[in-house]
Amino acid sequence: MRRLAWEGCRNVRDLGGLPTVEGRETRWGAVVRGDSPELLTAAGWEALRAYGIRTIVDLRNDDERGEVPAGIDHLRVPLDGVEDTEFWAEWGRGPQFGTPLYYRPHLDRFPERNARAIEAVARARPGGVLIHCVGGRDRAGQVSMLLLALVGVTPEEIAADYCLSGENEGDAFLAGRGTSASEVILATLAELDVEAYLRAAGVGDADLAALRDRLT
Repeated sequence: MRRLAWEGCRNVRDLGGLPTVEGRETRWGAVVRGDSPELLTAAGWEALRAYGIRTIVDLRNDDERGEVPAGIDHLRVPLDGVEDTEFWAEWGRGPQFGTPLYYRPHLDRFPERNARAIEAVARARPGGVLIHCVGGRDRAGQVSMLLLALVGVTPEEIAADYCLSGENEGDAFLAGRGTSASEVILATLAELDVEAYLRAAGVGDADLAALRDRLT
């Protein structure tokens, strides 16, 4: 039920309906994760608008970006930090990039970029927010992980949400190391206090409260 059929895109789903540790559920229609919206047909854009999306948070790099139609806020928040050539010399090549293995190193290296992505969702105008990268899997998955953990979604549900994006070559790489994407995400969350991390990165009380109000 969380998968959305927006013609042209292949990996779009609502982050609503997920249980939290407090016995609540995330709100339907508040935040959607997906792949590049430029893939949408005219009918796909109509479906996006009809679903209530009013803001798009674009996590892609400058050379990956496209445009969106008028009437929808388009916030560009590049997550990667490609100018840090030392970091990407290690993480930008090979199958380990297309896996959550790089999440914790990226979080440690680029706290301000992760914070800006979270703030963009918090400060979006009323209505639904689409967060996306190119394939809707890894960058969108990292920001979704932070958002969902912040509002208390269980780690198991967060890991299961990531896996709904399907398999890629990175999954075989992880299997060869005796692990899986789900296990890597669970291990990352087990050692990460997301609220403390975001506060240290500069996300303030008002934005944290706004996120909780939006998502739950």
